[in-house]
Amino acid sequence: MDPRTVDLDALNSATKYPSIPTYHVLDPKNGGLLEETVAFSGEVVLSEKVDGTNARIILFPGGYILGSREELLYARGDLIGNPALGIVDALRGAADRLTPPETGLRVYYLEVYGGKVTGASKEYTGSRAVGHRLFDVAEVDADVLAWPRPRISAWREDGGQAFLPEDELVAAAEKEGFERAPRLGSIDAAELPAGIAGMQEFLAELLPATRAALDDGAGGRPEGVVLRTPDRSAIAKARFQDYRRTLKRRR
Repeated sequence: MDPRTVDLDALNSATKYPSIPTYHVLDPKNGGLLEETVAFSGEVVLSEKVDGTNARIILFPGGYILGSREELLYARGDLIGNPALGIVDALRGAADRLTPPETGLRVYYLEVYGGKVTGASKEYTGSRAVGHRLFDVAEVDADVLAWPRPRISAWREDGGQAFLPEDELVAAAEKEGFERAPRLGSIDAAELPAGIAGMQEFLAELLPATRAALDDGAGGRPEGVVLRTPDRSAIAKARFQDYRRTLKRRR
């Protein structure tokens, strides 16, 4: 694939990270949580949700492109890269070391955090250090890039990207030298709290402080937890602020 001739809008759409639902469904009327939850069965893997900016390394035979959640920022060999949120500076060295796929696209999804990335950066660093954590990897067939844009978007949001299951994600991170988003353990789906108050208590016990701190000066307040099945057939996020806001309104 030659980035000088490929349809970059199609590439951008096909490799964006899809929307992830909240564990308790958000009320579209007020942004609070409803009692309805995402359905899980069997083992559920729990990991910390780091509060930074979503970034991606799009790897293909002969090169790579770096992107934020919404935009493509830099192609290998560019003289000038978009400096948005420090993503290029944070990931270019790692991308240079990656093993390219023989065919198609492999997309590494990472959270870049710390520095001045978000308002929550102080929770991870007192010295404006910048870090990144791998949280997903997907394989994308290059044939998708020839589709009309609306079809690509619908395919992506309907789960078309082939994400690595947990064991392969662990292996990919170890092979390429990435730190993953902190793993917090696993639980049987039947033991997950069904109620909003119960889930808030569960989160507080599970993750009282961030496990992704970059230095001793970090504030330490975590954003939340990601829940997923080992095969990634089900995935959801649970953010502390959503539970605090919802329960405050009920008082």
